[in-house]
Amino acid sequence: MRIATFNINGIKARLPRLVEWLEETRPDVACLQEIKTADEGFPADVLEKAGYGAIWHGQKGFNGVAILARGQVPVETARGLTGEPEDEHSRYLEADVNGVRIASIYLPNGNPQPGPKFDYKLRWMRRLRARAAEIWATEQPAVLAGDYNVIPFDRDVWKPAAMASDALMQPESRAAYRTLLGDGWTDALASRHPAGGVWTFWDYQAGAWQRDMGFRIDHLLLSPTAADRLVDAQVDKPYRGREKASDHAPVWVELTDG
Repeated sequence: MRIATFNINGIKARLPRLVEWLEETRPDVACLQEIKTADEGFPADVLEKAGYGAIWHGQKGFNGVAILARGQVPVETARGLTGEPEDEHSRYLEADVNGVRIASIYLPNGNPQPGPKFDYKLRWMRRLRARAAEIWATEQPAVLAGDYNVIPFDRDVWKPAAMASDALMQPESRAAYRTLLGDGWTDALASRHPAGGVWTFWDYQAGAWQRDMGFRIDHLLLSPTAADRLVDAQVDKPYRGREKASDHAPVWVELTDG
């Protein structure tokens, strides 16, 4: 079972690239972030023609998450995180597919820091941890997939000094992420590339893609029962280099059948 995460950076602008990737790689599940469309604008019909059922949690112009499943519609289990009723951002969606609980996550960026946006990021991460604990308690295989907007370690960025003041690399951001790992979740990509040097994002500016100046912020965290089934985890890096591509590349895990 292949489960992927892909910050598409605008599903309408990248729809040809998304369909291309789906048809060429055929993941069983694809978690999308930054779909940047209201619910009524989501291209479910196009994705259905490509062989995928979908659920989505949209927001006009920014944010927005979705979960696609090949040959079926994911069974939704949660929409949004509890704990902050005034938070109207569309950043979390959760579903069951083939016996696996899967979340699509678009964690707040947090810049500029310090400030309200960074405080919101840290609160959101605490809320995510609380939900992760609830999923953990079900003892079912689970994958928390998405754009976490956290560079976990210095080995996950092309040049640590270049990002030192960014919210993605602050000690508080890293500590919140590592707390999830301490709770027992497995960082799938890191488990396959312990030396680092594997990027999932390259900015559009300053020739970052051409110079391979990237960093790793797209993660798939596995519960113990999912980690026991882990076969591989990789980045579909070439898709970042295609015409009118997202600034993120797809990332995926392969699990044995349960």
